[in-house]
Amino acid sequence: MVFNVTTSLDAGDVISRAKRFFAERIPHHAAFPEKEGDSWLVLRGQGGEEIALATSTVDGVTRVRASTLLFDHAVDRFLSTLPPAEVPA
Repeated sequence: MVFNVTTSLDAGDVISRAKRFFAERIPHHAAFPEKEGDSWLVLRGQGGEEIALATSTVDGVTRVRASTLLFDHAVDRFLSTLPPAEVPA
């Protein structure tokens, strides 16, 4: 499943939060960094399942795209913890 959200955090904060969240907040379905860059992260969890996160920032708003096959609920839960971007009126 693919998820898309926008947040007021910068890319580095999103990546940092994702690493902590998937290592600490969901112990039965933990996932750990396998590869990463400044604006993307690949986590590997049980059975070799993958979570891929990518960010891009435009006009102060960070777009986060995440995909996974097994960790749908956990990814959705993580994304719900990110502060939403303010939408201009």
